[in-house]
Amino acid sequence: MDPPPRRLAAAQLLLLLLLAAASPAAHAWKKDEFRNCNQTPFCKRARTRAPHSLDAPLSLAADSLAVSPDGSISAELSHPSRPRPLVLRLSALPPHALRLQIDEDYSTATPPHRRFHVPDVLLPDLEARTLHLPEPKTADGVSTVALSSDFDVVVKHDPFELTVRRAGSGDPVLSFNSHGLFDFEPLRESKPEDETWEEHFRSHTDKRPRGPQSITFDVSFYGADFVYGLPEHGSTSLALRPTRGPGVEESEPYRLFNLDVFEYLHESPFGLYGSIPFMIGHGAHGSSGFFWLNAAEMQIDVLAPGWDEATAPENGRVDTLWMAEAGVVDAFFFVGSEPKDVVKQYVSVTGTPAMPQQFATAYHQCRWNYRDEADVDGVDAGFDEHDIPYDVLWLDIEHTDGKRYFTWDHSAFPNPEEMQRKIADKGRKMVTIVDPHIKRDSSFHLHQEATDKGYYVKDANGNDYDGWCWPGSSSYPDMLNPEIREWWADKFSYESYKGSTPTLYIWNDMNEPSVFNGPEVTMPRDALHYGDVEHRELHNAYGYYFHMATADGLLKRGEGKDRPFVLSRAFFAGSQRYGAVWTGDNSADWDHLKSSIPMVLTLGLTGLPFSGADVGGFFGNPEPDLLVRWYQVGAFYPFFRGHAHHDTKRREPWLFGERRTAIIREAIHVRYSLLPYFYTLFREASVTGIPVMRPLWLEFPGDKETYNNGEAFMVGPSLLAQGIYEDGQKSVSVYLPGKESWYDLRNGSPYKGSVSHKLQVVEDSIPSFQRGGTIVPRKDRFRRSSTQMVNDPYTLVIALNSSNAAEGELYVDDGKSYDYQQGGFIHRRFVFADNKLTSLNIAPDNLGKKFTSDCVIERIIILGLRSGAKKAIIEPGNEEVGIESGPISLRSGSSPVAPTIRRPNVRIADDWTIRIA
Repeated sequence: MDPPPRRLAAAQLLLLLLLAAASPAAHAWKKDEFRNCNQTPFCKRARTRAPHSLDAPLSLAADSLAVSPDGSISAELSHPSRPRPLVLRLSALPPHALRLQIDEDYSTATPPHRRFHVPDVLLPDLEARTLHLPEPKTADGVSTVALSSDFDVVVKHDPFELTVRRAGSGDPVLSFNSHGLFDFEPLRESKPEDETWEEHFRSHTDKRPRGPQSITFDVSFYGADFVYGLPEHGSTSLALRPTRGPGVEESEPYRLFNLDVFEYLHESPFGLYGSIPFMIGHGAHGSSGFFWLNAAEMQIDVLAPGWDEATAPENGRVDTLWMAEAGVVDAFFFVGSEPKDVVKQYVSVTGTPAMPQQFATAYHQCRWNYRDEADVDGVDAGFDEHDIPYDVLWLDIEHTDGKRYFTWDHSAFPNPEEMQRKIADKGRKMVTIVDPHIKRDSSFHLHQEATDKGYYVKDANGNDYDGWCWPGSSSYPDMLNPEIREWWADKFSYESYKGSTPTLYIWNDMNEPSVFNGPEVTMPRDALHYGDVEHRELHNAYGYYFHMATADGLLKRGEGKDRPFVLSRAFFAGSQRYGAVWTGDNSADWDHLKSSIPMVLTLGLTGLPFSGADVGGFFGNPEPDLLVRWYQVGAFYPFFRGHAHHDTKRREPWLFGERRTAIIREAIHVRYSLLPYFYTLFREASVTGIPVMRPLWLEFPGDKETYNNGEAFMVGPSLLAQGIYEDGQKSVSVYLPGKESWYDLRNGSPYKGSVSHKLQVVEDSIPSFQRGGTIVPRKDRFRRSSTQMVNDPYTLVIALNSSNAAEGELYVDDGKSYDYQQGGFIHRRFVFADNKLTSLNIAPDNLGKKFTSDCVIERIIILGLRSGAKKAIIEPGNEEVGIESGPISLRSGSSPVAPTIRRPNVRIADDWTIRIA
């Protein structure tokens, strides 16, 4: 219901107070606004238990073990004190992933409600890909089953314990409940008179009508020096630091609970906007991963060696404790010889990332808010005037009519379609924001329709939930319901979203969901969703379903032909299938610049390769040197966007003096020159899940020096960069892994591998290198936007290794449609060996669509070439071209430093060979 007139003044006053509280000054991190573990009963209970101290440890009934017709293994877990047993199911996925599912056995005693299984996250063909497990071999209370030729699963019966081990050596890789901390609180049919189920936090009461239902267990990673993952939290450490045990000061567990956190701490295990309960363990002898599909609040401890006083610290083992408020056990164990194997197995379960459109991989310009159409025109013209390319201009919440999404403020944006067309004429796009909170206004058609159809989330009493956000009184569509997601998707049609055009894309913010007057600035846990599911059970997936529905809307709008672009702040496992994410409301300080690297790297490791941080920091005014350094780092983020709060000073790239404008221009030009390489990496990510921006150890898994390096990073297999993270820094130490040389991207100077180099800090760039043995494709002619570069020629940069060899790839398609799924693309491998460069087709030729291009290669730069060759021969055709010394880049003032084959003009779509004579 809308507020009646007599309550309107009070409602408006409350809105003003809430919006004031949402200002940066008021919302800088306030520790007491959010619960800690001691204020969270399920976490507090679980964290105080000693290993093997449970009163009712679960045991597996040996006579219940059975192989099902689908090839899975089932069994019963029980204890005499439990009201009903648990049902266990083990299944296998190729090549050697194990799935463990545990739920209550509802056939014996049925509670009023069943536990929630998270839908629509795992790929729909998962069951069809399940392998048949052989009959277990049981002896002395232990059952063993072959997971693959390389790995076994060992199940101890009493108490229940599960271990994945190497088949030959018997060495453990992963274990579940090896410390006896597995606790599965049963659902109760009614509340005992002597118990209180309600929980209180500040002024909020959670009725908890279904009682305690938490799950806790320990997982150990053997052979691991470090563990990684569990986004999202701020940290300057790439590896997850221990949260409990010897040498650890009082600390909170890593919290996974999606929240709207203003000006978050750069160093804290506290959960932020998204949650992915996936952890990777890595050491010199192998990698492993553990994923728990559960959307309830989680708290995870990483336990320091010696935390269990009953056993001596074990080298090469990391113990962890997983605690969740509700849900079931639906867990996956991944094992591999190297970390890429683990990442590939994870995305084989949750889906490979969506292939973005080409424009989305370029530079985006955003601010809360560009005021009106004149402001948009001025910013757009400013980029052209200062010769700075960009591809996307964004509009925040102020573009709407009173925070009603899918509308325009017609006083500020009277002609939105014409505005978009003017931007599109230069090959550029626009993005508008669409958040999940719908203004409760009876004159707003979207609210009225959602109300009439019963499409809102309900409160604990079954009424439409009414919370406060930017529009004031708001309600939230129940995105768990597929029917409501379909309804939401229809709102992006041109007929429904008046003023939108084919070049307008979407930004989902505040979808944790954010509720200004809710507990911890979110929705109450006892709110009700489709299927009588409590919000506590699906909280972390709400933003995922909203992201999914929005992406589906753009897909429908384009009749299935146009790849959507949707940026989301909240995320969950599987979000990679629907678009990009960013690290939220960061701050304009050096620590946040530094922490952005581990944050983006962690997102990539957990399936989300299309991510980045707001360049310059969202809150506050960056000092000019910080802004410059942020652009230089941001040019390597997979998602590259400048963004700022409305209370900050304007910070378009040309507002900081001529010298700094030139440096920022150069940083953006670096990104645009590397767009062919980035797009090729996004193609790899969309097929394999291997991230675009990578920790060093993903490429050098045996090099221990890389394991906790969160300052340097790889872009694909070929480039390494390291930011400058301190004001006034004069020198920086950069570790270059591997045995091969590395070449400075600015001047081609070689540097030895497996060495830390102390480098002088320069103003106009950050340390960045190309790995010996690689070939990187570029485009060096700068236009207004990436769209205008489509027909431009390419440059290949060949960095030779100690064998005078190198290789690389180039992927090209139309940059926008789904034709690539039917073979409409070019995919080449370039191989340099024996003084000969060969272009090979690696695209399958049995798919229906074809794509071609007349683009040619106009320059080939060869770093590390020792011969004094003056010419090269192109085959076929026996055509001779010259070799001369040329610059690494075409920017003014660049000196000739490397042998360059100029104007070979071979087509990227053709097979050819260029031999150095």
